[in-house]
Amino acid sequence: MLLTSQEIQKLIPNRFPIFYMDGVTELVAGESITAIKNVTADESFVNGYRPGEYVMPSALIVESLAQAASILILKSPAFAHKTAYLGGISKAEFLKDVHASDQLQLKVQMKKQRDNMGVVSCEAVVKDETVLTAELMFIVSPEAEAD
Repeated sequence: MLLTSQEIQKLIPNRFPIFYMDGVTELVAGESITAIKNVTADESFVNGYRPGEYVMPSALIVESLAQAASILILKSPAFAHKTAYLGGISKAEFLKDVHASDQLQLKVQMKKQRDNMGVVSCEAVVKDETVLTAELMFIVSPEAEAD
């Protein structure tokens, strides 16, 4: 594991109950990242979305991809110690449900960047099957956040 959940929390502001990162397995700063999210039955949203089916809501998969994208962006030397925000979702295709016991691989590639804004291409994968694709726009705060 390149980054643990605890190390990720030093990079991004998300905390329970909206923190969905269990680790980072691959990272090429400024280019790409693969992060993981272990989906478990004890997460309230898994049973609450479609009671009895233990399915992760699609919107939270997109949020997980956005968190992975934030890690990628903030590991770039140009954006260290800043905050990345989701600026928009230009495309999203929901292909399959994600169930409790699945491990999501969250794959994000930097597509383009200009100044403090950019676009990433995202794919959520379970057992080598793509479950969601998206293109996300991001904005990075111009000033460093105070600790």
